[in-house]
Amino acid sequence: MTKFLNTVGEMALGASTPSLLPVWEREILNARNPPRVTCVHHEYDQLTHTETSITMLDRDQKNMIHRSFFFGPGEMKSIRKQIPPHLQNCSNLEVLTSFLWRCRTIALHLDPDEVVRLSCTVNLRGKQTLKLPVGYYGNAFALPTAISEAGILCQSPLGYALELVRRLKTQMNAEYLKSVADLMVLNGRPHYTTVWNFLIGDATRVGLGDIDFGWGKPVYGGPVGALPCSSYFIGGFKNSSGEEGVLVPILLPLPIMNRFQQELISNGIDYPVKITPKL
Repeated sequence: MTKFLNTVGEMALGASTPSLLPVWEREILNARNPPRVTCVHHEYDQLTHTETSITMLDRDQKNMIHRSFFFGPGEMKSIRKQIPPHLQNCSNLEVLTSFLWRCRTIALHLDPDEVVRLSCTVNLRGKQTLKLPVGYYGNAFALPTAISEAGILCQSPLGYALELVRRLKTQMNAEYLKSVADLMVLNGRPHYTTVWNFLIGDATRVGLGDIDFGWGKPVYGGPVGALPCSSYFIGGFKNSSGEEGVLVPILLPLPIMNRFQQELISNGIDYPVKITPKL
């Protein structure tokens, strides 16, 4: 989408041809013939909502509250204190993803035997095994998913969740992606599961903030908020000290949101944090 909007901006500014010519080549991500699912895809497990899950996240729409949480250098330092030495080389986004999944699951107060999921949007561009052309304008991402029993996730140190996130990222190879395409063909393009699934995406480098249609760059370009089962990392924000960080919007029923907020505070994350407004 960003490539397309950048091209529209170029044309609006007077360009006669795009600086980056579009490449079709949709066959790169086609299913195989015959299709065969060779990997495990928990993101597409076809599950039935339990009465508890429907009540807490779907039927409580009037009680939903939206809050945004800032994570800068100070917050990340507090979180990293909980990580064992062999995982200190993990990226900040991997650490933050693991931390939020664990805190959110604790706040949900689930049965310890309930299976929870974490789905991460992973960009396929730049993957050497895929060799997508630079001008490939189509969607190119996957949703690899980690699973755990809620009780184990909540009672284990943060390193447990972080190990699951790292394992999730390493499974993203050409075979996995072909297996996803084959699953889509065989199962009729199933929707990703939302049953106790937390889907999180990285919007810090999407590039929507650099698009110019002739009036200058936008004050803000990115997601408008969260959904009950999903959130995003949004870059370009600063706290009152001028430190840059990411903003994470969260949408939950009020009682769960309050528990989530308390879980952050108990882990050394201050809330609320004053941030520099974009407007």
